Amino acid sequence: MSILHDLSATIEARKGADPDSSWTAKLLAKGPEKCAEKFGEEAIEAIIEATRGDQAKLTAEAADVLYHLLVMLAARDVALEDVLAELARRQGVSGITEKAARPKG
Repeated sequence: MSILHDLSATIEARKGADPDSSWTAKLLAKGPEKCAEKFGEEAIEAIIEATRGDQAKLTAEAADVLYHLLVMLAARDVALEDVLAELARRQGVSGITEKAARPKG
């Protein structure tokens, strides 16, 4: 199992936990919209660090982005395995070809 699987399982275990007992439970208790907002904030912080070129800070922000992505997915009951399956489906397909094949709308 990977660290992302372990983290995803921990996040799932925090669903319904006392919000005072964990940061993850607190985020999830605020609802999917707040989880998405927090993910967006962390993504912006990662973008800022990417433009500054500080590898250590970018690494830390990238870890925050991955964590908050998993929380956001959990808040909407999207399994990490489903996301990984979608990545596997796209593997070996040109990004241009894959994007062109997506439904319009």
